[in-house]
Amino acid sequence: MSTFQFTLAFLALLATQFSLRMLLALRHLRHVVRHRGAVPDAFRHTISLESHQRAADYTRAKIGLAVSELLVHTLWLLLLTVGGGLAWIQSALGTVWATAFPQEMPGPGLDYQVSLILVVVALGSLLDLPFSWWRHFRVDARFGFNRMSLRLWISDGIKGVLVGAALGIPFLVLVLWLMDRTAEHWWIAAWAAWIGFQLVVMVLWPTLIAPLFNRFEPLQDGPLRDRVEALLRRCGFSSQGLFVMDGSRRSAHGNAYFTGMGRAKRIVFFDTLMSQLGASEIEAVLAHELGHFRHRHILQRMLVSAVMSLAALALLGWVMEQPWFYRGLGLVPLPGSQAACALILFTLALPTFLFPLQPLMSWWSRRHEFEADAYAAQQTQAADLISALVKMYKDNAATLTPDPLHSAIYDSHPPAPIRIARLRALASTP
Repeated sequence: MSTFQFTLAFLALLATQFSLRMLLALRHLRHVVRHRGAVPDAFRHTISLESHQRAADYTRAKIGLAVSELLVHTLWLLLLTVGGGLAWIQSALGTVWATAFPQEMPGPGLDYQVSLILVVVALGSLLDLPFSWWRHFRVDARFGFNRMSLRLWISDGIKGVLVGAALGIPFLVLVLWLMDRTAEHWWIAAWAAWIGFQLVVMVLWPTLIAPLFNRFEPLQDGPLRDRVEALLRRCGFSSQGLFVMDGSRRSAHGNAYFTGMGRAKRIVFFDTLMSQLGASEIEAVLAHELGHFRHRHILQRMLVSAVMSLAALALLGWVMEQPWFYRGLGLVPLPGSQAACALILFTLALPTFLFPLQPLMSWWSRRHEFEADAYAAQQTQAADLISALVKMYKDNAATLTPDPLHSAIYDSHPPAPIRIARLRALASTP
């Protein structure tokens, strides 16, 4: 493949992806606004017109922010690649490095390569900061969801950077060392290191990382705990503990999740969810989450992720040896190792080429949600899950009228009317 052909393919795919995402966002916006004036029949007796319109307005505000992010991130990608931004950063950092360490060549050293990646990551993070601030303090605050102070937002950001650096930099050094020092099939060792890294994070997250950001308290004894424990026994699920998280410090949105692995799994309820739902509804929501484990959805996703990451690293191992890969993305290779530049360019370009997989992954996720719903209907009352979902749609201002095409491509969960209709069918089945 020539440099021109690769550049043309990249720009064509990027332009197609950008255009499709913009058109889908516009379709979604028009569809939600068009149906703003009437509550869908399935929810007419459970959700008021005022709540429905609030959800439509919230969706419209989120779409506006998402479109702005898409535009800025696309321009940033073009600037870094074909615009020569990465080449300029590489040159500028090389000049700084040569001044600070005149005895070293900038290309081969691991310290220089790590610094190059960290500079690009830092610039990308700075680009995201205004959007994060606007999301919390303008969009969510306008609709009563944000409960986070500016001080807490800044504190979370600093903690996130420190945790990311503590975990990510050693792993990055290892990967770059493998790319430079091992044999042609370095990507196999790097893949094994990536899998190991993910497992370590899964083990550390519940007990060491998550408590840095939130407070976790054991679920108190009482009727709810009794129901939950009885459900766990029925489903044959072992857990290290049941916890309530102070999610209300940051948001009014409610949720529940599993964390950890093996016998160290924890079940975590947001305190906002506890205040929104009754005991039977919380039991039904938990049964849905248990359905994911019963059907091995988590394991399936981990296996698919492992296979895809192995394929991606194998592809990286090949393209990093091709001069057209660098030149086609606006970079003239310098003497010495190109591991850092290859990793940056590959990470930047890969999502553009993988976008066609988005509808398939969304369909797969929605299928899992239907299976988990069916499991919950077997273990608890389908009516309780319906009631819980309707309350969560209302309290989280989730739109009941998404554009069908937009939903098919992006949504990991089924549209509310379809999901509720399936649950009602399960409830009426003897």
